This record gives sequence, structure tokens and C-alpha cells, in this order.
Amino acid sequence: MTRAHPTPAPRNRYLGVAVLLALACALPFVVSNYRVFQFTLVIVYAIALLGLNMLTGYNGQISLGHGAFYAIGAYVAAILMDKFGVPYWLTLPAAGAVCGLAGFLFGLPALRLEGLYLSLATFALGVALPQILKFKGFENWTGGAMGIVIVKPDAPAWLPLTQDQWLYFVCLAVAVVMFFIGWNILRGRMGRAMVAIRDQPIAAQAMGVDTAMVKSLTFGVSALYTGVAGALGAIVIQFVAPDSFSIFLSITLVVGVVIGGLASISGAIWGALFIQFIPNVADQISKAAPWAIYGIFLIGFMYAMPTGVAGFIRIVAARRRRNLSNRQAGVTSPAAPTAATSAHKETT
Repeated sequence: MTRAHPTPAPRNRYLGVAVLLALACALPFVVSNYRVFQFTLVIVYAIALLGLNMLTGYNGQISLGHGAFYAIGAYVAAILMDKFGVPYWLTLPAAGAVCGLAGFLFGLPALRLEGLYLSLATFALGVALPQILKFKGFENWTGGAMGIVIVKPDAPAWLPLTQDQWLYFVCLAVAVVMFFIGWNILRGRMGRAMVAIRDQPIAAQAMGVDTAMVKSLTFGVSALYTGVAGALGAIVIQFVAPDSFSIFLSITLVVGVVIGGLASISGAIWGALFIQFIPNVADQISKAAPWAIYGIFLIGFMYAMPTGVAGFIRIVAARRRRNLSNRQAGVTSPAAPTAATSAHKETT
């Protein structure tokens, strides 16, 4: 009886993550400041997409209003920095806490809704919030339609980094922590409960899963991730205004989740790259009709990769492993009859 050897897949996965982090750390030193700014926004969007993917991809709840939580996180950071002089790094947990609580409370009444009805409720939230931020009674805090300007933080004096490079590494560090926490949540009991509710809600409830609490907690965690991303986005861009958080932002986040790959942690990164760079590419191709080109890209991606970029990579990798195993089996299988025939000839 032969002993089974452990599969190298986890080790390869960890090696791939290490290589990706090494490349990410080297990136701001080999590209221009503008590219560093763009890749910083990619990291910010990846955090938001991971939060939305927890809700939609892993738990099956559809949200078309997560741009509202992104806006709440951005305004919490901007108000704390502008009005109270709070250090930028302290605004991140504050934004996450406020958005997590808001998401949990919003998720409680939304439990009565499912499918398209829940989508419409979240859509209403995304449409209403920019108008609420323009309300005159809140102008002293939100700045009304003019918004709030934030001072970009400097790097520590002992680090020879520009402002853009420093913010890149801050966002990268936050993203690593958030992705690690998200990975542990999704592979644990909470993640299994989320997937069970998505796939078989009646069976999950029969097995003792508190579906109402899991759904509310998932909504809260998803909003927390999006709020932290919003706070980082406000610090990076140095400006917040109601018109920056229209319903189009919520739709863009949904597009990023679908393009990147539902129920995939790495899909958040691919989706963030898509929503950050593809509009720029479309604008370079056609100044007259950039959104038409963007639509063509979107259709092309969905036609070529119906399971998202992460799903496409998984399929290609599985096919490659299968072909490799078949090739190895084809090479070694003829050797056995040959050896047996030789032994038979020698005995005769």
C-alpha cells in the first residue's frame, strides 16, 4: 500500500501569494506617481469588492447600493480629519465601525426581502444617500454640494517615500490585513453558514443555522469592508462630494464583482483592475464614444469568461493539471507491458 503524498496546491498557492506581495511592494518604485495613484485605487476597490463578494458571491444577497456604504466611510474619514483633526489612520476603524453598524441595521429589515426586492431596497439606498448628503441641515458637516477637501498625509520623515508611494503602502498593508481576515471568515464556520444559506436555505435552517443573524452579520461585515475602502479612497483622492458617490458607483462595484468572479477572494483583485483601467483604455480607444467601447469590453469579458476572471483561471489551471496527468499516464503505461514481456521471454 503506497502512502499518499500531500498535494502541492496549498504550497503553490502560498508561494503565489508571496510572489504577488513582492511584486506589489516593488511596483511603486518602477512606475510613475500617477500609476502609483491608479494602483492605489485598485487596492481600495479590491477591499470594497471583497466585502461585496462576501454578500453577493458567498451569501447570495444582491446589493445595488453598496456605493452608499463607500460614501459613508469616505465622509466619516473626511469629517474626522477636517473637523476634529483626527489622524488619518484612526479614521479607518471608525469608518469601518460606523458602516458595519449601518449595514447590520439595514440588513435587519431587509431580511424580509429577497432577490429583486432586496436589490430594489439597496438601489433606493444608493440613490437617496447623495441627496441626503446635500441636505442643508448637514452642510456644516458634509460641506453640501461643494464637499470636503482633505490634506494628503506625508510619509514619515525617516522614509524616503513620496506621498503617493506612502499611501500606496498604507493601502496595501490595510488590504493584506482585510484579505487575511476575510479569508479566515470565509473558510470558517461563518463562511460555511453563508454558503449553506446561499445554496440551500431551508436545509441550512433545518441544521440549526440562524439564517436571520448570519444574513445580518454578513451585511454588516460587507458594509464594514466597503466603509474602510471608502475611507481609504477619500484619503487617497483628497476630496469627497455627494456627486462622487452616485448610483453609478454601486453599479460599478457590482460589475467588478461579476467580472472578477463570484465567490472568489482573488476575483476582487481582478475586478478592481477591470473597473480602474478598462474605462481609461476605452477612453483612449474612442474619445467620442468611450462607454460604447466599455460596453464592448464588458460583453467580451462575459462571453469569454462567464465565471469571471478567477473562474476562468481555475478552469485553465484544472485543465492543465488534467492534461499533465494524462500525459504522464500515457508515458508510463506502455512501460509496464514491455517490462512484463521481457521478463516472460527470459523465463521461457
